[in-house]
Amino acid sequence: MIGMEILKPLAVLAGWTMIMWIWMYATRIPAINKLPKPTEPGADQGWTGAMLEALIPREIQWKAHNYNHLHEAPTVFYAVALALAIIGQGDGINATIAWAYVALRVAHSIFQATVNKVMPRFALFALSSLCLMALTLHLILAVFRAG
Repeated sequence: MIGMEILKPLAVLAGWTMIMWIWMYATRIPAINKLPKPTEPGADQGWTGAMLEALIPREIQWKAHNYNHLHEAPTVFYAVALALAIIGQGDGINATIAWAYVALRVAHSIFQATVNKVMPRFALFALSSLCLMALTLHLILAVFRAG
């Protein structure tokens, strides 16, 4: 089908998000289980991510932070990629840019979940954002040119 090639990187990013979910809980649950048991009844009820920040090692929390990040800018990617596919513009350069976006987001995830140095991580984020901006511009041009 014309324009559907962009669905491949979209599917890979969705799959990667689920891998990060598994990685997050594979490290977070053991860390939670190592915490001292509360002595007051109900003291462990209703914990939030913010509460866990002070209790769990930061290296464990980095996975959770990245999982949350995969629900921010990538949601725009999903919408733009789907729209490009629907209008038959998801092949060629747009598919290539989408693959670059996904590769940069995966690299960002691995870097944030392991090393987490801010400036290199920001560089990966900024490069992925440029890809997303290019795809968004292509969508805008295609939609308004069609009308």
